[in-house]
Amino acid sequence: MQLLDAWQRLGGRSVGRWWFTRLACRDAPYLSSIRPRFRTLRPGLCAVSLSHHRDVLDTNGAVHAMAMANLCELAARVLMQTTVPPTLRWSPRGMTIEYLAAVGTDALATARLDRRDWSGSTQLGVPVTVVDASGREAVRAVISMSLSARDN
Repeated sequence: MQLLDAWQRLGGRSVGRWWFTRLACRDAPYLSSIRPRFRTLRPGLCAVSLSHHRDVLDTNGAVHAMAMANLCELAARVLMQTTVPPTLRWSPRGMTIEYLAAVGTDALATARLDRRDWSGSTQLGVPVTVVDASGREAVRAVISMSLSARDN
């Protein structure tokens, strides 16, 4: 079952969204440590949030930088799984991240990719933005992805 199909089946109910999160994090289990919640998913768009809770906080009570990085990576990974054609394989190669403001609330990461032509692609940057509960941009990241033809 593909991830987008799973979202369409499970995403409408809270228990379904819980199962979907487990499915989405299975390839990189450390991403589930932030207790993400998927909000929107379709080809070209993935929005996932995390709650402001003790497990993700730094000593100052703000969401830890690594929790923010994990949130960005998760959004980019799921976006790639639901957007890239099945003839291509992808893998993350790096991340450039800017921490613009401390987050003392819940956070929402949005990864977007508007691409229709995949021919000749070998490298791709997936932009991800994170906003706090008031809508203030707190993190800006670009996840570098490597693309190659899938062996059949």
